[in-house]
Amino acid sequence: MAEVTFGGWAGSNGNGRNEPEIVFSNVRILDGTGEAPYSGDVTVAGNRIKTIQRAGSGGFGAGYGGGHGNGGWGAPNGAQRIDGRGMTLMPGMVDAHLHLSWNNAPGIDPIQLMPLEEHTLNCVYMAKLLIDAGFTAGYGAAAAKPRLDVVIRDAIKEGKVPGPRYTAAGPELTAVGGLGDATLPHIDHKALNLGIVVSGVEEMRREVRTLMKWGVDTIKINLSGEEITQFAAEENQFTDEEVAVAVAEAKGRGRRLAAHARSKESIQRCVKHGIEIIYHASFSDEETLDMLEAAKDKHFVAPGLAWLINVARNAAEWGIKPGTPITDRYERELENACATMLAMHKRGIRVLVGGDYGFAWTPHGTNAKDFEYFVDMVGFSPMEAIKAGTMYGGQIMGMGDELGTIREGCLADLLLVDGDPLTDIKVLQDHSRLIAIMQDGKFHKEPDLNRVGMRLSA
Repeated sequence: MAEVTFGGWAGSNGNGRNEPEIVFSNVRILDGTGEAPYSGDVTVAGNRIKTIQRAGSGGFGAGYGGGHGNGGWGAPNGAQRIDGRGMTLMPGMVDAHLHLSWNNAPGIDPIQLMPLEEHTLNCVYMAKLLIDAGFTAGYGAAAAKPRLDVVIRDAIKEGKVPGPRYTAAGPELTAVGGLGDATLPHIDHKALNLGIVVSGVEEMRREVRTLMKWGVDTIKINLSGEEITQFAAEENQFTDEEVAVAVAEAKGRGRRLAAHARSKESIQRCVKHGIEIIYHASFSDEETLDMLEAAKDKHFVAPGLAWLINVARNAAEWGIKPGTPITDRYERELENACATMLAMHKRGIRVLVGGDYGFAWTPHGTNAKDFEYFVDMVGFSPMEAIKAGTMYGGQIMGMGDELGTIREGCLADLLLVDGDPLTDIKVLQDHSRLIAIMQDGKFHKEPDLNRVGMRLSA
């Protein structure tokens, strides 16, 4: 087990206050880049990784024998030292398809009908579930109400509530009768709409501008449908002119774009119009794959496998029973999605962890199950799956040079894991095995001293 020691004060947290340097000693470093893990020590100063020392390289952590006059620990005096005893130190996980305003409810209607005040508090609760599960960052993939993502993003950033680093989206933009537009004529459809309904170029322009006014980072547009609605997965919506104006308005003010795009035609439109983030991308063909591969450095794909798997197989308690027409359609899409993701992966297209969690059958807090799905359902190696949920996660956050990997100078978002995810990827789902969760150089979850032991150094 790990052994924790506390020393004096050293280093700065960037806010003018001195903080103790933290040394993760004798850990197995899984750095998120896809490189083989190695034993060594990692020193955190302020909110950054200050140094990385490989074991046996003659540095302060080599075999506890650095000889710096502090009991054989070998770390500098004045540091808070954690002896990992061979545990895995890895980057914090990143969910690339995150809806913090989804409320673990059984379906879309209970999400949208939640009153705003309760919904805001629910976002706070969901954010804590994510970081408790080891997700230190997440890319917002759509909000249930216009400012929910903006408010929770800012509250997390300002340290008012715990949660993952977060980018804010607004509600999805959809067409009349499309995904996100309620189709129950006897009910006020606006009360049930999960999306903002637009029709025509000028309405699209106005709504994109309004969302940017509210402060969103990402404009999300629904280009295809969803089997569980009356607008099916391979149906498409919006004209090229409508899509083009959304892209022009968003990019003109430095915003990014994401799309709900299950059909091959919708994937092609993402490439054509430069929509960087492609959600789902279940159905494809050689032409579509060729187009995406040619622009692979410009796009990210997050398939949302957890949604497909659990709607098809694990939602009977909520009335979605396996063997019915709806689940058969999801089984078909799942088969296509797994084959498509493997084909994309082989072509070097970035496929990221993020399962569209937040429903009763895909609850927030279980997001790390995506790593298992990538290995068991798609054919990724555990190392490839971890890279998809760490290094690529930093890149989709727009912070690829400082987030998602363990490198000197990177932000200190780290997990200390009691186990080896490369031999058992499921260990990431066991919150009790996440011995420490660090975000921005501070412990969200400190090592349990009753469990790991403690010693004080001079």
